Amino acid sequence: MELPASWLSVVDLCRYFRRGQYEVRALDGITIGIQRGEFVGIVGASGSGKSTLLAIMAGLDTPSSGKVRIDGRAIHQMTRQELASYRARRVGMIFQSFNLIPHYTALQNVETALLFNDTPYRERRKLAAEALERLGLAERLTHRPADLSGGEQQRVAVARAIVKRPDILFADEPTGNLDHDNADQVVQLLKDFNGQGQTIVLVTHNLDLARLYAHRIVRLSYGKINDEATARQSGDSAV
Repeated sequence: MELPASWLSVVDLCRYFRRGQYEVRALDGITIGIQRGEFVGIVGASGSGKSTLLAIMAGLDTPSSGKVRIDGRAIHQMTRQELASYRARRVGMIFQSFNLIPHYTALQNVETALLFNDTPYRERRKLAAEALERLGLAERLTHRPADLSGGEQQRVAVARAIVKRPDILFADEPTGNLDHDNADQVVQLLKDFNGQGQTIVLVTHNLDLARLYAHRIVRLSYGKINDEATARQSGDSAV
């Protein structure tokens, strides 16, 4: 099944794993298209395949079969060097567990996102500081993760993801380790970025959260698309 032209397209995507004598079908024939500037929520229970789908679109994993294209370019056919460049220059990632380097300051953690795209040192410092200040962390530049709250750590992770001005921002359960108020703040930040033209793919088990903020919701169940709907920005049920 081929889709009409999409900026990011996933066609008949499969990802299978072997566990002993059993084959696990993490993704089993997924087809979706994402347009530039969209905010798409991918929703499903644990084990539904949503994080695997995100990892493949981000170039962090390879499919067993199927096609993944961005701007008409096949991600799954890129060389290692091309994939590294894609991840370093075009993709921003936010993880549930923050993935901050414990002995680095907030500023240094954000700078790491610019180490592999030839950004000069002084420019790295400037851009990292600006990203943290933008997220209300101007007073936390020299703090290490252990000295930050969970919400502050996730905002550092968001700053690291946006500092290189990626074409697409992937967020994998970014609110999973946060309380309600901090979770709302982080997803509101994503919505604000989207309002400025940033393409966002949010993976979450929280359907209500996706309904509040995403333009469109794709529901996964056991590696297949169970439903796809347009979300109401007012927070009402999906249609």
